[in-house]
Amino acid sequence: MAKKDERLQRRKLQSSRATALISITLVLLMVGLLGLIVLHAQKLSEYVRENIGFSIIMKENVREAGIVQLQKTLDASRFVKSTEYITPEQAAEELQEELGEDFISFLGYNPLLPSIELKLKAAYTNIDSMEMIENELLANTDVKEIYYQKDLVHLINKNIRRIGLVLLGFSALLLVIAVALINNTIRLSVYSKRFLIKTMQLVGATGGFIRRPFLWYAVIQGLYAAFIAIIFLGLLLYFFQKELPELVNLQDPGLILSLFGLVLLTGIVLTYLSTWFAVKKYLRAKADRLYY
Repeated sequence: MAKKDERLQRRKLQSSRATALISITLVLLMVGLLGLIVLHAQKLSEYVRENIGFSIIMKENVREAGIVQLQKTLDASRFVKSTEYITPEQAAEELQEELGEDFISFLGYNPLLPSIELKLKAAYTNIDSMEMIENELLANTDVKEIYYQKDLVHLINKNIRRIGLVLLGFSALLLVIAVALINNTIRLSVYSKRFLIKTMQLVGATGGFIRRPFLWYAVIQGLYAAFIAIIFLGLLLYFFQKELPELVNLQDPGLILSLFGLVLLTGIVLTYLSTWFAVKKYLRAKADRLYY
C-alpha cells in the first residue's frame, strides 16, 4: 500500500513538473515568436525605405564622364545606399518594354535624358532629409531635375510609424501576460510543496537553505523550457525560409542569435524571480494559513 502511494505521489510530482515545463515553454515560445515578428517587421520597413529613391535627370549636353564623376561622388555620400547610371538608350529600351511599341521610330529621335537612379539609406528616407538632399543635388549645374513621389514617401513613413506603435503596445501587453503566466505556474508548483517548506522551517532550516534547491530547480526548468522554445523557433525559421526564400534577405543572423539569447535569459530570470517570491511567501506564512 505504501509503495502504491509512493508511486502515485511520484507520478503526481512528475505530472506537475511536466505541466509547469510545458506552460513555461509555451510562454517563452510566444515571446520568441513576437520577437521574430518585430525583427522581421523592422527589417521589412528598412527594405521598403531603402527602395525609395530619386531619379536624378541630367541635362541634355552633359558628358558621360561628368555623370560618372557625379555617380562616384554620390556613392561616397553618407546618405546613399546605391546608385545606377541609366543611359538614354537603356531608358528607351525600358520604356519600349513597358509601352509595347517603338516610340523612337514614331518620333524620329530619343527624347529621354540620361539619369542616375539613387537609393537612400533607411535613416534618410524621411521627408525633411529627402528635401535637404534634393536641394543639395539641384545645386549641381549638370542636374536638370529631381523626381520622387513625395506623397508615397509620406504615406510609407506614416504607416511604418503606425505599425511600430501597434507592435510596441502589443509587445508590452504580451510581456505582462508572459510574466503573469510564468509567475502563476511557478506559484502553483511551489504551493504543492508549502507543507514541506514549513516543516523544514519548523525543524530549524534557514530560509536560504530551504530556498536554494527551489531556486536551482527553477533555473534548470527555465533553461530546459528556453532550449525547447529556441528549438521550435529554429524549426519555424527553417520552415518559413524553405517556403519563402525571400525572407533570407530580411534576416540578420546576429539579431536572431540575440533574440535566442533573450529567450534564454527571460526563461531563467522569470522562473528564478517567481520561485524566490513564491517560496518567500510560504516562509513568512503562519502554519494555519497554509490550508487556504
